[in-house]
Amino acid sequence: MIKQILLGALALAPFAAAVGNSLYVKEVTFPKNATVEQKAEMAAGVVPTDAQLAWQKLGLTAFLHFGVNTFTDREWGDGSEDPSIFNPSALDARQWVRSLQAAGVKLVILTAKHHDGFCLWPTETTAHSVKSSPWKEGKGDVMKELREACDEYGMKLGVYLSPWDRNAPCYGDSPAYNDMFVRQLTELLTNYGRIDEVWFDGACGEGPNGKKQEYDLDRFREVIATLQPGAVTAIMGDDVRWVGNEKGLGRETEWSCTPLLPDSHKSDQNKRLGLRHKSPDLGSRDVLAEAGKVVWWPSEVDVSIRPGWFYHDTEQPKSLAKLAEIYTRSVGRNSVLLLNVPPDRRGLIAAADSVRLAEFGQWLAGNFPEETGGEAIDLPYPKTVNCAVVGEDVSKGQRVEAFDVEGLVGGEWKPLASGTTIGFKRILLFEPVEVDSMRLNVTACRREPVIAGFRGLMADMPAEETSGNAALELPKGVTASVEGPACTLRFAEPSTVKGFTYAPPADGAAVFNYAAEVSRDNGRTWTLVNGLSGEFSNIQNNPIPQTVPFPAPATGVTDLRLRATSLTTGPASSFPGKLIPRL
Repeated sequence: MIKQILLGALALAPFAAAVGNSLYVKEVTFPKNATVEQKAEMAAGVVPTDAQLAWQKLGLTAFLHFGVNTFTDREWGDGSEDPSIFNPSALDARQWVRSLQAAGVKLVILTAKHHDGFCLWPTETTAHSVKSSPWKEGKGDVMKELREACDEYGMKLGVYLSPWDRNAPCYGDSPAYNDMFVRQLTELLTNYGRIDEVWFDGACGEGPNGKKQEYDLDRFREVIATLQPGAVTAIMGDDVRWVGNEKGLGRETEWSCTPLLPDSHKSDQNKRLGLRHKSPDLGSRDVLAEAGKVVWWPSEVDVSIRPGWFYHDTEQPKSLAKLAEIYTRSVGRNSVLLLNVPPDRRGLIAAADSVRLAEFGQWLAGNFPEETGGEAIDLPYPKTVNCAVVGEDVSKGQRVEAFDVEGLVGGEWKPLASGTTIGFKRILLFEPVEVDSMRLNVTACRREPVIAGFRGLMADMPAEETSGNAALELPKGVTASVEGPACTLRFAEPSTVKGFTYAPPADGAAVFNYAAEVSRDNGRTWTLVNGLSGEFSNIQNNPIPQTVPFPAPATGVTDLRLRATSLTTGPASSFPGKLIPRL
C-alpha cells in the first residue's frame, strides 16, 4: 500500500492550450520558432504506439545466438564455413523455451541468419543453410521448431536476420542482394506465424566485388509492416533503439522520447546535433533546444549471459549477482533487457546457463514479482527498505525530469535517493533503513506528472562470488615485449603452444585484424600459423578476452608473435592489450 506521494510544485512555461493537452503518437515536429519550454511541453505529449507499449511491458526478453559459429568456436563467421559442420546432436527448442521461461523471459529472438550467411531455416535463396547440413538429413528447420515450442509454452517469438552476409556472392551488388534479403525476410515473416520483434543491425561490409552494400532499409521496413504489422522493428527499425553498449547498462538519464532519429526519417538532425546511439544525453532541454523533431524510440539493452554471444565451452555464465545488477541498471533504467543465452553444440541450453536462469527467475520472483507474472505487493509500514520502484504512465508520455524519494524516519523526512528520468520503470537502490512511510517528490517535469506506481521494498541483492576464472597472467618462464603493432612472447625453453588469448584494453582501440606467427629459432625466422590470420569479431562493442585455438598444437616453439594488421579505430601502429599463450 502506497502511503503517500507528494508531487513538488512545478513551474512550467505557459503554452497554448491546443499544445498543452495534445498527444502525438510516436513523433512530433516542432514549430519553427518554438521555445525550449514549448518543445519540452510538446515532447512530453509524444506517446508510444500500442505495439511499442506492449513491447515495453515485456521487461525481460532473450536472444538465442546459434549457428555455424557454435561449431567453429567463433563470434563472427566469414561465410566460408562448410554447412556440414552444423549438426547438433540433441537440439530441443522446447528445452530452450522452458529454460528461458524459468527466468521470466516473455519473448525470444532467434539469430535465423548471422553475418556468416548460414540460414537456420530451409530458405530457397541459398544452399548455405540447414538443408545442406547433415542435421536431420537436411530436412531440419530450427525456426519451425522454435515456433512450435513458443506456441506450446506461450512465448512470443522474434527473429534476427543479419543484413551483412559474408557468404552471398551477390553481396555488394546492392539491388541483387536487396532482392535476396527481401525474399529471406518474406520467408521468415510468412511461414512462421506471428512475429513480435524483427531485429537487424547496421552491420555492413564489402562484397566479393569489392563494393560496399547499400541496404534498401525503406523496402525492408515496408515488407515488415505489410507481413507482420504488429511487430516492433529493432535497431535499424524505428520502434526500438539500441542503448549503445553490450554491457547490459542503461543510462541513468534514459529518455524514450528523443531527438535521435531513426534512419527512416531521412534527416540531418543527428549529424547536426552530434547525436548517436552512444551519446550520453539523448533528450535533455539542452538537446531539445536545437532539435526540430522528436520521436518515441525506447531503449533496448542487449547483453550476453556469457562473455561471448555464441557458445564457447571455455566460458561460464555471469553470476547471479551480475545478472541482478544488470537488471536494476537496464529494466530499472527505463529499458527492456535483451539477454542472450547461446545454445551449445548439442543444440541445448548448457546446464550451467539453465541453472543460472532458474536462479535469476527465482530472484526476480522474490524481489520484483511483477516481472514474472506475479502480483506486486507493498508490505505494510513501518518496514525496512533499500529500494524504491517508481514508474510513469508512459501511455501519456514521459514527463519527469527530476525527482527524489524520502523516508519518514523517527518522525522526520530523510532523503533516500534521487534521480532524473523515470519513464516506464525506475529502480533506485540505497542503504537499508527502517521507515514509517515513503514519499516521492517530483522536482522538475514537462507537463503534469502521471505516476503509475510507487513502492518501497527490501531487495535482496546477491553478493558477488569469487571468480573461478584463471587470471590473464603470463605463465612462469614467459616474457612479453611489444614493438610497434606486434606483441612477442619469448619462452624460457622450447614449448608446445595450443593457441593464445588476446585481452583487449577496457577502453580505447583494440586489435581487430591480426596474424599469428611462431618461431623455433629465437625469433630469427617466423612461420604464419596455418589459418590464423583473421579478426577478433565484435571486439569493439564487446571488448572481452578472445581465445584462438591453433588448428594443431605447435611444437618446439621459442617465440609466439601476434601482429596487429588493423585496430578497431583504423590502421595499426601500436599493439594495445595483452597476449597470453595457451600451453
